[in-house]
Amino acid sequence: MTTRAPTPTPDTPSQAIVLIILGMVFITINDSLIKFLGGNYPLHQLVFCRSFVGIMFSLMILQWEGGFRELKTSTPGLHLARGLLVVVSNMLYFAALAVLPLANAVALFFIAPLLITLFSFVFLGEKVGLFRFGAIVVGFVGVLVMMLASADSEQVGHLPAWVYALPIAAAAAYAAMQVMTRKLGVYSKASALAVYIQAVFLTVSIGFYLVAGDGRFAEGVDNASLIFLLRAWVMPTGNDWWLFLLLGISSGVVGYTLSAAYKLGNAATVSSYEYTAMPMAFLVGWLWFGERLEWPVLLGSGLIAGAGIVVFYRERIKRSPVAPRRAVRRG
Repeated sequence: MTTRAPTPTPDTPSQAIVLIILGMVFITINDSLIKFLGGNYPLHQLVFCRSFVGIMFSLMILQWEGGFRELKTSTPGLHLARGLLVVVSNMLYFAALAVLPLANAVALFFIAPLLITLFSFVFLGEKVGLFRFGAIVVGFVGVLVMMLASADSEQVGHLPAWVYALPIAAAAAYAAMQVMTRKLGVYSKASALAVYIQAVFLTVSIGFYLVAGDGRFAEGVDNASLIFLLRAWVMPTGNDWWLFLLLGISSGVVGYTLSAAYKLGNAATVSSYEYTAMPMAFLVGWLWFGERLEWPVLLGSGLIAGAGIVVFYRERIKRSPVAPRRAVRRG
């Protein structure tokens, strides 16, 4: 008896756009909470709490979409590898959030779409024309503008170069995951994709707790990002319990909405709407964290966003979506 191969979900772009914008709203909430709570709690504790609540949220949706049988997959290794890459991407990105302004970290991470195109050319041998190569160059110029300007900024202070590299490295890990997804393909329910990712997050955060949860590796460390990674677990107090709950809910919503958006819509169309996270981050950084919007950050962000949108629309014209049926970005 032969088993019929699964078929992709039909494109419904209007639903996909609504879902991706909703996902960007909750990503901004998630990032803001991580940055706010990161002053008192270690990253692996925040990841555990958000993933624990997030996986409960995802499992409830999974029951609505078909039940636990939807978790069955013929490519468990692929899901594990994708999950680990997302974990690495998140860890690096959140470590950057501990010391960089929200707007800077978000804008630098958005080099990811350009890296996806570059990696597709290098590792998959896909054709990339002059327009897209030009867009990649412009995007990297935007990164340099932001990094050089930040180095002289009183708001950021004098930070080592590797701190600015954290969101870029996070983007590279994310891009590698997307290129792998593009090559191998994923046919799963959006809730199942979210459950796989949250499960990997839980496993890694528990392992991190067993190794470094007592904070012994943070002793004598003076770098804010490393302290954020290595400090001891602390029992939440007061209203922080509600913030942890909101963090978990936002993680679950992000995991589902982004997975669903890329299952329902063409990646080249949907991805361009991810850039709505930039003005959201600028606004929250200004209102909540008192961050000033410096013109080099706005210029660099504009170059990165413009280059990314050009890449995606050129991909659409060439009928070569960047990552068909793509899954969670930072959920």
